[in-house]
Order: sequence, then C-alpha cells, then structure tokens
Amino acid sequence: MPRPIYIKSLLICLLATSTLFCSCQQRPKTQGQSCQKVICGAEQCELYFPWLKDKKFALVVNQTSVIEGKSIVDSLCSADLRPAFIFAPEHGFRGTDDAGAHVADGKDLATGLDIVSLYGKNKKPSPAQMQALDCIVFDIQDVGCRFYTYLSTLHYVMEACAENDVELIVLDRPNPNDYIDGPLLEADCRSFVGMHPIPLLHGCTLGEMAQMINGEGWINGRCRLRVVKVKNWQHGQAYSLPVKPSPNLPNDHAIRLYPSLCLFEGTIISVGRGTSTPFEILGHPDPKFGDFRFTPRSLPGFDKHPMYQDKICYGEDLRQDTLTKSFSLKYLCAFFEKSGKDSQFFSRAAFFDLLAGNHLLRQQIQEGLSEEEIRQSWEKDLVSYRQMRESYLLYEE
Repeated sequence: MPRPIYIKSLLICLLATSTLFCSCQQRPKTQGQSCQKVICGAEQCELYFPWLKDKKFALVVNQTSVIEGKSIVDSLCSADLRPAFIFAPEHGFRGTDDAGAHVADGKDLATGLDIVSLYGKNKKPSPAQMQALDCIVFDIQDVGCRFYTYLSTLHYVMEACAENDVELIVLDRPNPNDYIDGPLLEADCRSFVGMHPIPLLHGCTLGEMAQMINGEGWINGRCRLRVVKVKNWQHGQAYSLPVKPSPNLPNDHAIRLYPSLCLFEGTIISVGRGTSTPFEILGHPDPKFGDFRFTPRSLPGFDKHPMYQDKICYGEDLRQDTLTKSFSLKYLCAFFEKSGKDSQFFSRAAFFDLLAGNHLLRQQIQEGLSEEEIRQSWEKDLVSYRQMRESYLLYEE
C-alpha cells in the first residue's frame, strides 16, 4: 500500500506543476517561443518520483538542484524517498569550494546522508559504490561550456552506470549559453576540462549531451538512460539561472561572459576572482592594462586564494559590456596587444591549450591573426558538429 507521506508529497508536486503561470523569466518571446514558465526536469516530480519508489538510488547534485527553491534532497526525503548517498561534483554539494580545490567526502548535517566526492582522488564512482544501487539521479545546472566540469562528471557517472548495469536518470535543465562556437577539442588536449570532440560552446543541455555521449560511443559500454525533459523551453530561448552554478558565476552577465573570459585563466590576467564581480572584470598589477582598478581579496563564497591577492590590478570593467553572442576573442586579443605581445602572457600555456581544446589557438593569437581569420579555421569542424548534434536534440531550435 502506498505510504501516506509519499502520496502527500506527490500530490503537492502535481498541484505545483498544474498551477504554474506565465511569469516568463526569459527575454520577451520571439516567434515560436513559449510564454509559459520554464519547468525543469527536477520540478516534474510526478514523473520520476514513482520510478524511485522501492529503489536503491544515489544523487549527483549540488546547490543548483532545487525544486521551487527547495533542495531536491529535502524534497525526496520528505516524500519518503531517501537516497543511499550523494555524489558531489567540483565545488561540492553546497557549491562553496574553490575552483580546482579537491572536494572531500563528508556528511550532510541536515539529512545525515553520506557525501561521496567525485572531485578528489576519484572522479568516477567505484564498482563497490555502484553495486549498492539500482539507479542514479543526476540533476545539476550546466552553463554550456566544454570546460565546465559538470559535463565531465556526467561522463564518468554514465560510464560507471554502463559498466555496472545501473540506470541513470538525468533531470534536464536549460542551457544559458545556448550557442555553438569555438574550436573543437583535439584528442591530445583531452582532460577533465574537456573530454569530448565538441566545440567550446556545444549548444546542448546535459540531457542532450548524455544522449550524444551514449550515441557516439564515448564511454566504455552503453548507459541505460532516461532524461526528464524541460517543459516550455527551446533552443535559442534565454534562461536566467535562479541559483549561481558555481562560486564565481554570481549572475547572468558573468555567465554570459564566462566562455570568452575563462581562457584568461591560462594567462597572466586576473578575471576578477577575489571580488564580488568575477568574470565581469579583467586586470593585472601593471597599469598599462587599463584605468579601471580592483584589488582581489580572500573572499569566502567566491575565492579564498585569488590571483594577485591584496594587489591593485589595472584593467577593464566589463559590467556594462554586451555580447551579441556568448563567445568572443576580442578581449583576449586586446589584452595580448596591451601586454606588448609579451612571450610570458600565456603564463600557463599548457592549461590554456586544454581550455581551448587545441594548441593552435594560442599560436594564432601570438601570430597576430584577426578574430575573423581564427574563426575561419574552425568553421568546417562546426558544420560537421552541427550535423552530428541534430540526432541528439530534445528541443526545437
């Protein structure tokens, strides 16, 4: 007989879904776009809660995994659907760990659930962990960039599921940088900040990427996959994130600039980590880089150990800057020029190449090629990618 707590919570979910109204957190609709409120996969609990009943399951979640402002973990536990444990990606379960910092195993004090790190000594669930499960639920907000590591976490979770015959349920969310742009990843630049031969901006949701990973044979085996699609969203439709996806992406504008500015992480230029406006400002301790000033500080919730900590940086304020697209090389080329084409500008050249996905982009900038000339070098690959991508789309364009 169904448990009363489960039935009550399921009825609440059904009522909340049926009474959502047209509040349109997106930009004004264009022809063919819906004016209805976007309903993410996680919010459709009437669909997947029954799949989890009497199952042993784990969650891959973080601070973005919310249902109407409430953690999906709390919602599941309230419905008497208690996960076996939580897998935590980069930045941790609560999304407060610094970029690149190892995430430790631990325990969620609110629920008593064990937290297993997928961003420490292990990035892939172990066979012993998988043998205890019937399925895994993956619910994380992505930002559409190849080097944003939640996609790499999805890859390893899918592979672990395929190897251990465990089902994966992806609760899909929209892509806020829904563009196809940038160079494709080359095999010798494969790393955790880029695992697949896709463009820097791949133009997919994680649900679509999961289908692509399966379909293109990029993992060992084939994952049993179910995707709960987003309702009332289509490709090209803007989406404003209700929760910042990582410590240094605090708003929509920073998220929009992130694909273009993240490449600076392989250079001598600060992207504003250690301020309240990361990925909206650029600078260096040398005044030749601009008149705008900022001083990076140890800032909990953003970055505890930022580049050029406690030093005045000079550069540019991009908070009023608008991009017609979500990726541009103009900032990188301009700051390279300001450096005097310094050979030390790409101070972390190997890491820059991993972010770019190839060794050519850095060389093209150093040789003084224009953005248009550089773009021509990857256009043929983008045409092939777009054709391949069509087979895996879940939403209209």
